[in-house]
Amino acid sequence: MRSGPGRRSPRGGPRDRAPGSVHGPTHPDRPRRRADQLHTASPFWYHAVSAGRVDGHPGAGERRVVDGLRAAGVKVVPTVNETLKPGVLASILSSPTRRATHVRALLEVARSGDYDGLDLDYESIAATGDAAYERVRAGYAELVTQLCRGLRAMDKQCVVTVSPKTASTGRIWDYTAIGRAADRMRLMAYDYHWKGGKPGPLSTPQWYDEILRVATAEVPAAKLEVGLPAYGWDWPADGSSRAKHVTWKEAEALRVAKGTPYSLDPESRTPHFGYQEGDQRREVWYQDARGVAEHLPALRKYGVTHTALWALNFEDPDLWPVLAKG
Repeated sequence: MRSGPGRRSPRGGPRDRAPGSVHGPTHPDRPRRRADQLHTASPFWYHAVSAGRVDGHPGAGERRVVDGLRAAGVKVVPTVNETLKPGVLASILSSPTRRATHVRALLEVARSGDYDGLDLDYESIAATGDAAYERVRAGYAELVTQLCRGLRAMDKQCVVTVSPKTASTGRIWDYTAIGRAADRMRLMAYDYHWKGGKPGPLSTPQWYDEILRVATAEVPAAKLEVGLPAYGWDWPADGSSRAKHVTWKEAEALRVAKGTPYSLDPESRTPHFGYQEGDQRREVWYQDARGVAEHLPALRKYGVTHTALWALNFEDPDLWPVLAKG
């Protein structure tokens, strides 16, 4: 999720809680450097533009990249997101004919690229209004069911990325139907505080406890992947404008440049600091290896052993041994 309060599986043994998947916009070559702790790479390669059309971004399906990842033992399950105008996705999901057309277009992507599967990351349905909510929710669940059936018939993986669901958020996602159909359901467990809101942590142990309590009640823990943030946001302290994105490296470099001591927030267990920029006071909240180590017990509590990373090359290098320990 890239807006609003709220992305792979390890090979077993002591690495059971490593981020077996990486999800996002970083260069697809990079997962090969962490192949001992990864099993899946999901580069952002495709986007849906209509019921019958799914376009590739520049470089999508580059044979050198796919072959290199496979040689390193990393499965290639590219992400398909959508750039549809408001209401268009709802109209596709609500029509059996248009929905079937879209499933065929997605299966053609999986077939043409000789991939190991697809990751479906359609987020605009989360903002569906009350009038269309139930119809769109049911339509998306049916789309996922049909797509996963088709991918499985091709011996390919079906992964679905969703927003976290709590008692008051995420109602558009039918976790039970998605969890039944998909091989993996990825929870975007980040942006608890987002770039368009007030400053604060991107995730907290308490929030993880709530979203995993809901998710594991509807989906087997073995099918879940928890997406961990490897980045942060740099806000005006008063929240008067949108935050700037920072990677872990950028956040730490800024903290050092400003001469600010390292501090782990006692409640969220995430690093943060403030600094002065001209007349403006700013706050930076981000995540690092120490913070993730404080959050992993929430996953263990619910039996979730698979994690995802948003996104590769944003992260604190010390995160990898932390994840290897679980």
